[in-house]
Amino acid sequence: MRARALVDLAALRANVRALRARAPRAQLMAVVKANAYGHGAVPCAKAARQAGAEWIGTALPQEALALRAAGDTGRMLCWLWTPGGPWREAVEAGIDVSVSGLWALEELCAAVRECGVPARVQLKIDTGLGRNGCTPGDWEKLVAAARDAEEAGLLKVTGVWSHFACADEPGHPSIRAQLDVFKDAVAYAERQGLAPEVRHIANSPATLTLPEAHFDLVRTGVAMYGISPSPEVGTPEELGLRPVMTLSASLASVKRVPGGHGISYGHAYTTPGETTLALVPLGYADGIPRSGSGTGPVMVGGKRYTVAGRVAMDQFVLDLGGDSAEAGDEAVLFGPGDRGEPTAEDWARATGTIAYEVVTRISSRVPRVYTGEIPDGAGETGGDRTAHGSDNGADEDAGA
Repeated sequence: MRARALVDLAALRANVRALRARAPRAQLMAVVKANAYGHGAVPCAKAARQAGAEWIGTALPQEALALRAAGDTGRMLCWLWTPGGPWREAVEAGIDVSVSGLWALEELCAAVRECGVPARVQLKIDTGLGRNGCTPGDWEKLVAAARDAEEAGLLKVTGVWSHFACADEPGHPSIRAQLDVFKDAVAYAERQGLAPEVRHIANSPATLTLPEAHFDLVRTGVAMYGISPSPEVGTPEELGLRPVMTLSASLASVKRVPGGHGISYGHAYTTPGETTLALVPLGYADGIPRSGSGTGPVMVGGKRYTVAGRVAMDQFVLDLGGDSAEAGDEAVLFGPGDRGEPTAEDWARATGTIAYEVVTRISSRVPRVYTGEIPDGAGETGGDRTAHGSDNGADEDAGA
């Protein structure tokens, strides 16, 4: 095939088990928002469940509903709601919904009155990240309204939660400040009669470095896919994690050209002498950063090269110098790194971004090929199983 994103589900399960060992007294939520950070939501959710994840987390309610449609029946939380969202569908599907303000609670209660099914609600407090979540100044009002709705039989408050701003910088003063606000918010909610099943604030970096933040549940996102949250937290190897995705393509063309030959749009690169050019059929429409022009690392034949000239929509060029290759040979953009290939972290450094973005942006034009006890429903080609286009949920891009 032209290109593929090989997703190692055995590595994902091993990562989940390693993360569970970091928080042995807490439940684990496997976060599969944004098509499981580009890896494929349904297969990754199934693999995480196999490894013992008690919860699945998504940003969008549509992502959670798609997982329910695919057969996931376990505990699930979705948190990024906007007015007019599918409250009733989520409630009827048994999905925990996050509420950060009175408008959301009012819409949710209206949906419950329509369907007659009590909702499972988790209240989110903004402890200092400044994104979603109820401000501490409005917390008393939200808690009171949720308590009244619970007493009326409209819902059950199943959780109180928040999100760190700087947990990927161990020792940052905001971490302690947010923990204090969170503890106060939980204590207040409990004094008012709420009895949440789970209290949680720990994301991947806090799971790895901050045991006192584990409470009842930890939410593991990027670490589950074998990517370190930050250099300060440690490398994947130091953390006992293995990168799950390997992105590769088959060379579309190999040719000799003379010195002074311009490469790609704008001739930002000109060959310094007679050389061999290899064409990689991936571009920014596939999620390869255009900022990787002249910087992105790629391995061919066991040797690393750098993108020559600009990354185009569908392709880019490598200057192989005096080395040889043939059309059809494999070009590896990133993987675990144990064959000497670049990693997602290498691409992040080369393009001025973070590894989260490198893997998440790989588009649906690139088939996901699954190895390692593949869950049902991922499709099949040969010895690997392949998901194409929207079949793997790649059109369900969420930010956050």
